[in-house]
Amino acid sequence: MVSEFTDQINPIEEANENDATASVKSFWYAVQVASGCEKKVKSTIEQRLYTLDVADRIFQVEIPQTPIIRIKKDGSRQTVEEKVFPGYVLIRVRAQQSPEKSEWEIDDEAWQVIKNTPNVINFVGAEQRRASGRGRGHVKPLPLSPSEVNRIFRKVQEQEPIHKIDLVSGDKIKVLSGPFKDFEGEVIEVSAERNKLKALLSIFGRDTPVELEVNQVEK
Repeated sequence: MVSEFTDQINPIEEANENDATASVKSFWYAVQVASGCEKKVKSTIEQRLYTLDVADRIFQVEIPQTPIIRIKKDGSRQTVEEKVFPGYVLIRVRAQQSPEKSEWEIDDEAWQVIKNTPNVINFVGAEQRRASGRGRGHVKPLPLSPSEVNRIFRKVQEQEPIHKIDLVSGDKIKVLSGPFKDFEGEVIEVSAERNKLKALLSIFGRDTPVELEVNQVEK
């Protein structure tokens, strides 16, 4: 599965492209967002790249996803994209080396734009405690390492579709068709790839494992 990347840049290649001698680089950061608002945040930030003139500071916004094939009770299949990290988006941002410290810090203007985007909660990073007084300090964004970026996006690119059925072991079911019609039982095994399941049915007073098609049963 190959994801569509903003500006057609491959994150795996980009993660290893930074020149070690450069004073300005770009890094990937993980940003926590409100549940279910990942696409909205991505769209808003991409619009702000141009309305706030920060396209030279914020380069990519991605929601890593993998393909899922959902098998419904009628046997039909629906392919959907499932988020790898629900509640998070990954953003490639400009960073520069602090003259006082030999470490890379996220571009301040980019930080402000992202942090003030509706439905953004915070960057993933290290909490900086207050020098005095009560209350929590602010979170210092920490970039993902190149190996983390490679692992995440390689999984997105290479992941084969995962089959999922709306049934799990322990579910109580009733058989709708076939020789065991109207029998009731309990699911003990689900094979999404084969579109089948095994259930314990009471036959002649004994619990007997029986293989059934998914579309032969209902919860």
